[in-house]
Amino acid sequence: MFEDVYELWLTDQIEQENNPRRKELLQQGLGHGTVEFLRSIWFPAVGNLNDLYPEYEVRDYSNGYRYLDLAYLPKGAKGCIEIHGYRSHARDIEVRRFKDLCMKQALLALDDWLFLPIAYLSIKDDPGVCKQLILSFVGKFLAATVPSDLTWSEAETLRFARRTLTPFTPKELGIHLQLSEHRTRVVLRSLLHKNLLAVASGNQRYRSYRLMVKE
Repeated sequence: MFEDVYELWLTDQIEQENNPRRKELLQQGLGHGTVEFLRSIWFPAVGNLNDLYPEYEVRDYSNGYRYLDLAYLPKGAKGCIEIHGYRSHARDIEVRRFKDLCMKQALLALDDWLFLPIAYLSIKDDPGVCKQLILSFVGKFLAATVPSDLTWSEAETLRFARRTLTPFTPKELGIHLQLSEHRTRVVLRSLLHKNLLAVASGNQRYRSYRLMVKE
């Protein structure tokens, strides 16, 4: 399924692009790290490639052009995902690359981009962690969007989970919702049953929770 969605998505990007510089980059194909990230992390976690723009062009202070591995642009918001490979270079090349990466991140931050670097090795070695990062990243932009059949407390719990990078406890959620511990645990059990949350720690008595991550 991913291959079909990916091919259609990339074809649409190429056909709709009027900028010859970006169009040429897209026609050359995306880098291996970017494709593997989309296949192994983003698509399983999010379920689509909506609002993603590969090789997105931005201007820098020198009136030059920089290209982002992936820009995430839902409803006018600005998110950037960069896939960092692990390669052996001469020390002076590494220094120039490091300085350039820092400058790129600084320019994006000053222009109100949310910047998320992902190491290629993490895609291979820690896919579950990467998926959790992506869910939290997307949650920064889409926290208001929840299934329509949820109660207000369930909906707000899901928004809370999307904004929270680390697992959260019933006590933390209860304070946020201003509900008793008993009522908070009722909400959590309901979201567990609906496969929207997962247990992060605890066996008989669950101590912390997190967003459900698709394997």
